Amino acid sequence: MKKSSLTIKTLFILSSFVILILLSLWVIQVKMTGIFYESHQVKRINYVASKVQSQSPTLLDFSLEKYAYKYDMCIEYYNGNEYSSYNTKMNGCILNNMDPKVTDYKKALINNEKKYMKVYDDTDKIKSLIYYVNIDEDRFAFLNINLEDENSSSYLLKNQLIYLVLILIIISFFVSIFVSRIINKPIIKLTEEAKKLGKGVPVNFEESNIKELDELSNTLKIAASEMNKTNELRKDLIANVSHDLKTPLTMIKAYAEKVRDLSYADDEKRNKDLNVIIEETNRLNNLVNDLLDLSKLESGINNLEYEEYDLVANIKEIIKRYDILIEDNNYKFELDLPKELIVKADKQKIEQVIYNLINNAIEHTGDDLVVKVSIKKSNTYYKVSITDTGGHLKDSDKALVWNKYYKKEKQHKRNVVGSGLGLSIVKNILEAHKLPYGIDSKENQYTTFYFKIKKYK
Repeated sequence: MKKSSLTIKTLFILSSFVILILLSLWVIQVKMTGIFYESHQVKRINYVASKVQSQSPTLLDFSLEKYAYKYDMCIEYYNGNEYSSYNTKMNGCILNNMDPKVTDYKKALINNEKKYMKVYDDTDKIKSLIYYVNIDEDRFAFLNINLEDENSSSYLLKNQLIYLVLILIIISFFVSIFVSRIINKPIIKLTEEAKKLGKGVPVNFEESNIKELDELSNTLKIAASEMNKTNELRKDLIANVSHDLKTPLTMIKAYAEKVRDLSYADDEKRNKDLNVIIEETNRLNNLVNDLLDLSKLESGINNLEYEEYDLVANIKEIIKRYDILIEDNNYKFELDLPKELIVKADKQKIEQVIYNLINNAIEHTGDDLVVKVSIKKSNTYYKVSITDTGGHLKDSDKALVWNKYYKKEKQHKRNVVGSGLGLSIVKNILEAHKLPYGIDSKENQYTTFYFKIKKYK
């Protein structure tokens, strides 16, 4: 189907609507006038007939003359052997016509006791109506009214209406063009500005004083703002990922060259340098895995595999992975856990959530190097909390911290553990599980990341 512009469509709809109205008016005025006129005349003659039948004999002669001229009809009145006629000189009156057909019409009305008969001309077109009124045994009357509007002004109006319709159709065409341009002008401007969104060019959506268009304009303004934020986040993400990829690669290269050129003969130095290479390789591997996991979670292709397991036992297993930090760096883990908490969830992914939240706490805990892990019952849920003593989050930062590589400082810092993508992964996993989560923080005192999970019966 061939597409047309909004201006053409608006013009077509408006023009069609106006033409339809004008043609309907023409049909009603020209073609239906005869029908309306005939109906009107029939009502008039019925009304006069009812008045004649109810009129007293003494006033009937006077009343018949009044009715004849007032309602534009001719009347013949028979009172025994006496005969009277009224307004028989009227244009179109057939009662004074000596045509045998008229006599036959009158006889048929009297013999068949019909109220009225329609009289046709030679072209079978209804011309007039004869009404028979039987007043009593000795008195009766014939009423005749014209059913064809022969008024010269009516014919003149009909002819004028034809020309008027044609003129109005032409005028409506130009008015439709004008109206369509008024309606479409703000839409076209809005479309032109919207095209700039994908090009990164600054846009300006002006108000048009049309409610629906202004709502669309405001929506596009919000979309443009969000796209700018997304572009900034994308640039930050590329810069930060590049930094985190470059740092371990640089160290791997440096220590590999050191082993090759300097420490290859000294077993102790060589092993120490090789351990650094292994640690940086593991860090690089973790970053790549986190990027892959995040990509799968955001695309929705990583399905959840629910199973029953003890969350408390799982947390304790995770804590054991940090023994090296406890021994070498004096980190402290304070646990406040029940003996057992059976849940039903994707064990691997919830484990990843807890692991990433602990990594985040390690990165930001205070000088005491304390990380607290607790599970408390909260209404129908169990609240799993990981708390650090850094108190590094302001209220304005809480909604942003779940973004990829979010940082308070402009200068990106290398993480002690993790990849910097942990909280974004946490958010996606918890939302996939439809579990509530959030942050409770007091500046310079503590920050708690938590999520809620039901106990499985």
